[in-house]
Amino acid sequence: MLNQQTLNCPASFSGIGLHSGNRVNMTILPAPAGSGVRFRRVDLDGKPEIEARVENVSETNRSTTLAKGNVKIHTVEHVLAALAGYGIDNAIVEIDANEPPIADGSSREFCKIIQTAGIVALPEKKEFYTPTEPIEIRLGETVMTLFPDEQFKITCTSADKKGRFTQFYSTEVTPKTWEKDLAHARTFCFYEEIEFLYKNGLIKGGSLENAVVIRDDAVLTTEPLRYPEEFVRHKMLDIVGDLSLLGKSIRGHVIAVRPGHAGNVELVRKIVEQMKRPLRAVQAFAPPPVNADLPAPPAAEEGAMDIEQIMKLLPHRYPILMVDRILSLRDNKIVGLKSVSVNEPYFQGHFPGHPIMPGVLQIEAMAQVGGLLMMKNAGTGRQLAYFMAANGVKWRKPVLPGDTLIIEVELMKARGKICKANGVCKVDGEIVSEAEVTFMLRDAE
Repeated sequence: MLNQQTLNCPASFSGIGLHSGNRVNMTILPAPAGSGVRFRRVDLDGKPEIEARVENVSETNRSTTLAKGNVKIHTVEHVLAALAGYGIDNAIVEIDANEPPIADGSSREFCKIIQTAGIVALPEKKEFYTPTEPIEIRLGETVMTLFPDEQFKITCTSADKKGRFTQFYSTEVTPKTWEKDLAHARTFCFYEEIEFLYKNGLIKGGSLENAVVIRDDAVLTTEPLRYPEEFVRHKMLDIVGDLSLLGKSIRGHVIAVRPGHAGNVELVRKIVEQMKRPLRAVQAFAPPPVNADLPAPPAAEEGAMDIEQIMKLLPHRYPILMVDRILSLRDNKIVGLKSVSVNEPYFQGHFPGHPIMPGVLQIEAMAQVGGLLMMKNAGTGRQLAYFMAANGVKWRKPVLPGDTLIIEVELMKARGKICKANGVCKVDGEIVSEAEVTFMLRDAE
């Protein structure tokens, strides 16, 4: 299977969402080569789309959620697993609610509609990625390692925190083994988790029709277990779906211990990081371009500021000045740049032999860039922006020496001298941290 694939014709399924409990209609449409898999919310104005790529993952609590702006799609992993398991590279998944139907808690029903629609090969070649060296992530009790291999394999061990129902399974993932050995494994949870999930607005559509419940040593289900190791096989089903967020098929062997969506997604982010290393090295050693048709540098954009202009407004100085340039400043949005050098003083202790930019300094960078936006908008008089609060803080991936940090801050509310803004830091176009920051403007003494 060396060519890209899509569906032969649309495939539809209706049901309820696991967490929302809402009725939802889903149609999977064919898509052209190179377009990848994307979700389309046909219930919203403009029918917004979200690409099934790791950079669009916003949450991994009990399921994988994609988001773009205010548009979200929850629990995408079972649909993605069905497409990836059959080797389908390109498809549009239309839904009229905020998550696909849960069906029976597995990918079985999605496999049926895909089989009915049929799969067709496209002229363009399929993209594969083989890791250049082993990749490992550790996240709490989760340990995942990816080794180079000629095929795609998964070896997995699952267990709860008390060691109950410890299971092991290993298989090479092909369309045949996917359909036979993984696709029918249902989602499951422990009885003591149910109250917490309900109180947090989750599993409103959950029942024994679409999940297996474990209570002490008993397994509650409407039918016998479909596999002797159904729990670990469902974890592997989730891995197939989450790893498809790479946008390429993997040639490698995944070894997972107590996996979950957070660990699966973090592994994808590590793969993306490895994929970009050769490109960074080429860029670092390449001669400067001699193309006269290149676009103007960022400094030519409206509102751009160099370091001298920044220091006339900000009181911060070495070693706490966390912005080198302002690339643009328009209305209520500002974009700044920080070149992260290996000479940054904090790398001496954070961490020796493994330098990582502290997350709190990324938030400080947002605060300083946001402060410049507030002071520019204040207009008259010399003002200072005091950082008051940060909410919804998330750090998504490490920032390393040599990275260029792009800081984007957008003003959301301004009441009197109190301002709220959304801030994100990006490296190579990927969000590495985000927060909602609050400022107060005061006259400078």
